[in-house]
Amino acid sequence: MSTTRETSSTLNTSKTSNIPTAPTAPTATPTPDPRRWSALAVLVLAVTLVVVDATVLVLAIPSITETLAPSATGLLWIGDIYSFVLAGLLVSMGALSDRVGRKRLLLIGASAFGAASLLAAYAPSPGWLIAARALLGVAGATIMPSTLSLIRALFPDSRERARAIGIWGAAATAGAAAGPLVGGVLLEHFWWGSVFLLNLPLVALLLVLGGWLLPESRNPEPGRFDLPSVGYSMTGVIAVVYAVKEAAAHGPAHWEVPVTAAVGAFCLWRFVRRQLRLDAPLLDVRLFADRRFTAAVLGALIAVFGLGGVVFFTSQYLQLVREYSPLRAGLAELPAFAGAAVTSVLTARIARRAGTRGALVGGMAALGLALGVLGWLRQDTPYLLLAAVFLAVGAAEGLVYTLSADLVLTAAPPQKAGAASAVSETAYELGTALGIALFGSVLTAVYPRTLGHPAGVGADAVDAARQSLGAAVETAHALPGPAGQALAAAARGAFVHGMGLAALCAAVLVLLGAGLAWRLLRVR
Repeated sequence: MSTTRETSSTLNTSKTSNIPTAPTAPTATPTPDPRRWSALAVLVLAVTLVVVDATVLVLAIPSITETLAPSATGLLWIGDIYSFVLAGLLVSMGALSDRVGRKRLLLIGASAFGAASLLAAYAPSPGWLIAARALLGVAGATIMPSTLSLIRALFPDSRERARAIGIWGAAATAGAAAGPLVGGVLLEHFWWGSVFLLNLPLVALLLVLGGWLLPESRNPEPGRFDLPSVGYSMTGVIAVVYAVKEAAAHGPAHWEVPVTAAVGAFCLWRFVRRQLRLDAPLLDVRLFADRRFTAAVLGALIAVFGLGGVVFFTSQYLQLVREYSPLRAGLAELPAFAGAAVTSVLTARIARRAGTRGALVGGMAALGLALGVLGWLRQDTPYLLLAAVFLAVGAAEGLVYTLSADLVLTAAPPQKAGAASAVSETAYELGTALGIALFGSVLTAVYPRTLGHPAGVGADAVDAARQSLGAAVETAHALPGPAGQALAAAARGAFVHGMGLAALCAAVLVLLGAGLAWRLLRVR
């Protein structure tokens, strides 16, 4: 890297060497697809469908708690099973798309997504809903890698591709931010399952337009699809996330924690070792020798890791602590949507002006500071301050995610576009899952210990309130005036305390990640 204003090959001109070489014949530039911008709209619809589903459920958590009565741990699984199954399969599905065809796998995944949405909408129990969300994660993993790799096939020109990736990133980050708003509108008029039925018309539109507008592309020499690698990667991710959740819930000395952590570490180690030996690996781990590639993946992972757990509980804070309606809570989070949309589209321009290093590290630092402000949140914090924090979080997330996706995609050869794009999306989804698992578990561990025993409240009511904030509010409504008010106030105070602690932990982690990215991208 020759300057501190380095950018990816998509965002700046190519480097030249001082070593003289023999003249070569000019290579023909591929003819752009005349329908590429229409096809991009279809890919934007596909990525929006997947990312909205990751966050649309957050405003429905209070309704699900009241209807299905899940335990605190079950509530966490409902929240994060989608993201971490998605993360565990993205690399495998990205490699599969390179082999069977990216368009074909995207359309198969869209069909499966619609079927799983029906199962989730009418789930009669927490276990059913968790299983349906897991199936949605499997289907989503077949869609996501194809969207980004098809962009590379559709846009051979680097400047057009940068603009297309910016639009794609805006859809991904703004769609995630818009999920709560969409959920709020639906929950204002319908039951919680309606947030899944929304997927059905979008899936139908995606199947029709995708079959018509999207080109087919695949790796002409894909090699063998290695099933043991799929098993190692999926088992490793699931085991590590489960160990994190159990350590927070029962303590690191609980027997399941070291066992599952060891299994996860072993499987991930075996996965890496196997990729180094295969002629056609699912994930070319040698790509991590590129410092910019590594910085991009770690930047996306750490940023979303810090954000995922905190944002998951923000909607509960707005509804159960500040007593907003679902629609009002969704509107309150709208600044995050606006910030993500704007910076995603402007990522290429920001990177040209500030350089990749400055843009990536600056975005992560801004995110860390914004999360730190959330750590000081109180029950009566003015909304204007909250809106400013949401705006900063959305803007920083849009910049980091879009820039990371561009860096990762352009570091890999075109024939491995599916597997390479899966790396960026794996970092995003795995970060979300780990964030919910770790910081959600921090809140789950702190909340019952901080709740205490309010005066005038019976032991049975306190035990019920310790399950979750939703259970506490419901229990408080069933108690006589003063006792119910005391229990509700104590529960809200305990929740805000736990959420603030989780946000501060997230802020420290993201700021440390910014320092690591700065070091990886330093001038040599």
